[in-house]
Parts: sequence; structure tokens; C-alpha cells
Amino acid sequence: MDQSKIRNVAIIAHVDHGKTTLVNQLLKQCGTFHEGEEVVDRVMDSDNLERERGITILSKNTNVMYKGYRVNIVDTPGHADFGGQVERVLGTVDGVILVVDAFEGPMAQTRFVTQKALELGLTPIVVVNKIDRDGCNPQSALDKVFDLFCELDANEDQLDFDKVFGSGRTGICRAEMEDPDGDFSILMDKIIERIPAPKGDPNGEPLLQIASLEYSSFLGRLAVGRVQQGVFKANVNYAQAFSDGSVKNIRPQKILRYEGLTPKPVDEAGPGDIILIAGLDNFDIGDTISSTNNPVHLPRIHIDPPTISMLFTVNTSPLAGKYGGKFMTGNQLQERLERAHMADPALLVEKVDGASTFKVSGRGILHLTILVENMRRELYEFTIGSPQVIFHNDESGKLLEPVEDFKVEVPSEFSGACIQEIQQRKGEMTNMVTDDNDRVTLEFVVPSRGLIGIRPKLLSLSKGYAVSQSIFKEYQPFKGEIPTRINGVLIAKEPGEAASYALSNLEDRGYLIIGPGAEVYPGMIVGEHNRDVDIIVNVTKGKHLTNMRSKAADDMIQLTPYRRLTLEECVTFINDDECIEVTPEVLRLRKNELDPIKRKQLSKRPAEDED
Repeated sequence: MDQSKIRNVAIIAHVDHGKTTLVNQLLKQCGTFHEGEEVVDRVMDSDNLERERGITILSKNTNVMYKGYRVNIVDTPGHADFGGQVERVLGTVDGVILVVDAFEGPMAQTRFVTQKALELGLTPIVVVNKIDRDGCNPQSALDKVFDLFCELDANEDQLDFDKVFGSGRTGICRAEMEDPDGDFSILMDKIIERIPAPKGDPNGEPLLQIASLEYSSFLGRLAVGRVQQGVFKANVNYAQAFSDGSVKNIRPQKILRYEGLTPKPVDEAGPGDIILIAGLDNFDIGDTISSTNNPVHLPRIHIDPPTISMLFTVNTSPLAGKYGGKFMTGNQLQERLERAHMADPALLVEKVDGASTFKVSGRGILHLTILVENMRRELYEFTIGSPQVIFHNDESGKLLEPVEDFKVEVPSEFSGACIQEIQQRKGEMTNMVTDDNDRVTLEFVVPSRGLIGIRPKLLSLSKGYAVSQSIFKEYQPFKGEIPTRINGVLIAKEPGEAASYALSNLEDRGYLIIGPGAEVYPGMIVGEHNRDVDIIVNVTKGKHLTNMRSKAADDMIQLTPYRRLTLEECVTFINDDECIEVTPEVLRLRKNELDPIKRKQLSKRPAEDED
């Protein structure tokens, strides 16, 4: 295909501003789906976790044919923790569609993805989305986008961006707010007019850099990248340059290109085509594929460094292997984590403390917990430690830590409590604005350490009204100690099943995280103590039965519903001497050291025994 008829664009936005729903509309209105075909919502979110959580985790490729043009579209994640995905794929496109919520305007992640796009010189088109939302102000949102572009030093061409107003949910689109409702052909026309065609000499030496990967049950791992020049064909020899500088000859089995949502084999692909390459034995994101006559090493793709790490360890619990775990050895754990790194270079993996413990570093809590949840579903069983911020030292040896821009929107009546909580976590307020609806926007610079577990705390303080977001800012001098969980925990003393009678007697000691019938073992955490010390309790003890009292009477004991912790809540709950036992079926909290005597020797505040 004539490369002048190709357009490559990425959809970028803050989380939940409607990127994926917008892509749905483009696919529908460009005839990708057959008439009468049932189309699921968020069709680009193919991963189960993406559908469950309502967020995009992995970048996706598709294309549409429009007026003789092939428009390749890349849907990108909106959450800051997956910014590494965005950084990689922006190099494969010539322009971006920046989606902004007409009610919220630009948010924290909007700034991040926009900055990356502008730095690469990409041409932007702004979509002010959700104009059907009550209380929205599309013009104000557009003005804020312009201000953001100015702050990010956009060039004159980028400042002269085109825009549309629309609703991905209803399928309406307008060039101006006062125009009558149209469809998203308005946006497609602007893509054709404003986004430049890809450059590159079709007669030059073939050149491509791997930007991401996909997996096919038939073809295995597929390398994804954009052809920069030359032509690529299947069953032809090429040179693959690795990160260590080495080069080897390869012979791709198939070259595929997306047609709608489905990759299909093609005879050849030229400049501007985003292709999938099958048949590579070994490859990593950032590798360069070029001519065997003149191998090329393109600069590796820059990715911002990770800020949070956790230890992944082989499960040594007394209940190991009893709750669905299939892959439990150190070698199996290592192989899976290495695969995760190859798929996402923003995840770093290094072996520590022998063969069974690995330090995994990522861009945030969500980044790491998504990995954990995927491994659970693949029947892996292991333990993870508490999240640790990654510190650095400057040239003079001064300790530095990551800090983040943190924004909270909350009703004014709760602002005082939220400010106090954030300041206790070493947050420094930079701005405070009250809108016409008596909602306060608070802006802080907060150490990444202080943000661990802050969102559920702010939701509790604001009765569920707080909306918060954060994004990495820079490394700054260490801010001092930040209080962790103040309260101690309730620790199981005996193995067995938790009994209603024993649990009922513990309700005034704090809150429970297990229910009757749960299998426990010594050293397992069963609840949070309402004091600042750990306490060892016997949750398996039943009431002595007499001829006046039957076991059925004990079964009638009414317990306060116990607190079911999600994976994210577990991660933010545990202290440094605790870990999470991750199995396909259940999550358990435990002390790192199960032996109470050894634990007492190691602890600065030894546990008390209820007996």
C-alpha cells in the first residue's frame, strides 16, 4: 500500500477518560464489525483483569480502513503505573489522539502522556470526551489542555492542535460545541488531514525496532514494531541486534499485520506498517531487526526507572500446595518473572538470597499487584513481602527518594482531615483550589513511601468522596521517617480451623480478617489488634460442651462480618516483618518468621500471648 495512505496514531489519556470506548466507536463507525454483529463494550480490553477492573493494562493494536486510508490505532493504558507501555509504543506512531474528560479536564496522567508525545514531536488532536455528562464544561477542559501544552513547551504546530467534542458512549461527535450532532467520521477526517504520513525509504535497507510483544496460541511469542524503512518479508534472512551488542541471523516464519482486530499474514510490509513477526527464538523489547549486510543497533527505548519493589519468594507455609497451586518451585517462579520482564521492561527482576527469592521492581503498587494477580490465575503459588521504595544516592552520597505529584479532590468539609493525613506522610502542599460546588482540589508533593495505603485511608476520612491520583515527579532528599501501620496484629497460636466461639471472644480486641472454618497455622495473621502490640491468640478453641449445651448452639453464634482484604489492601496492610501467602484460591497474611521464639528474638516489640 502507498505509504501516503497510511496513518499511525495512539490514543492517550488519563485513566477512565474514555479511550477504549472511543476506539469502540471508531471500529463500529468505520465498518470493522459486520452489520448485526454483537459487539462487547471495551472490545480492545481483551484481558480478563482489564475487563474486571475497567482499565487498560496492555497497549493494543488495531486498524480501520477509511476512505482508502489505513489508519493504525494503538490503544494505550491510562494509569501511571503502566506508563512504560505508553513510552514504548509512542515511537511507532506519528500522532496522538489526546482524550480529555469534559468534566474533569486534564489530570495527572494526562500531563505524563502528553509530555512524552510532545517531546517526540508527535502531532496531537484533542478529543473532549463525555460532553453528555451532567455538569461538564467542555470549553473549560479545552482551555486547560491549551494551558498544559504551553507548560510543556509545545512547539507552534502542536499548539495549533485540532479538536473535536464528542461522547464515546453515545457515538456523537462535533467539530464545535455549537454544531449539530454528527458521528466520529469528523474525527477520522481530521486524522487524515492533520496526522502526517509515515516517512521512510521503501527502497532502503530494512529496519525495525521491537516496541512490544503479543502472544498467539498457534504462533507463540510475536514481536511487534513499526517498519521504519525498507521492506520485510517472511522466510528472508535478517540481522537481530541485542541489548548486549551481539548480533545473530534470524529468519521470520510469518509477517502479520492487523486487519481490524485480527492479525493476518501478509506477503510484505513497508515503511509505516505496524507488523507482528513470528518465528523468533529469542527477543526482547528494544532489539533492532535490520539487514544482514548492514546490521544496525538503534538506541534502546528509554523507560523511566521503577520506584517500588517487592520480594517474591517460594511459599514455605505449612499449607503450601493445598489451595490450587501448581507452579511452586524456585525455578518455576524465576522463569515466570523473567517472562514478565521480557513482556514489560518496566518490571525489573533480580535474584537475591539464593535461588528462591527475587526482587521485583515496578512503577507502583498497581503495576506489581497486576503481575501477582495474573500469576495467581496461572496457578502460581508464592509469597510476597511488603512494598519497599527504591532509594538512590547522589554524587555526594546524600540519600534520595522518589516523590510524586499527588492531587486530591474532596468536599470541603473533609479537606482538613485529608490535609492532616497527607502532611503526616511528609506531603508538602503546593496548591489548594475550591470550586463552585464546594469541592476542594488539594495538590501535594509526597514521598512515594507516604502514598502506600493512602487511598483507602482518604476514602475512609471523606466517607468515600475523595478522588486522588499521583504521578512520579523526581528524586529528592530523604524526607525523614513516615509512620507505618501503628496497630499490631492478631497471630494464630495453634493449627486447625477457626472456631466461631474463639472468634467471638476476639471481636473486642480489634477486627478480624478470617471467618469461621478458615484453616490457620501458627504465625498466620488473623486480624488487626486495636493496640500497638502484636498478640498471639488461639482461634481454634471451642467452648467445652455439656449435656446442657450442644455444638449446634455454638454454630448459632452471631459474629460481626470479618473484613475481606483485597490483594491491594493486603499489600498496603503488611509491615516489613510480614508477608502475603499468594495461592490461586486464597490470600493469607503471615509473619515472615513463624516460630514465636525466633520471632520474639528478632522483634523490637515482641508479641503478647492472650493466655
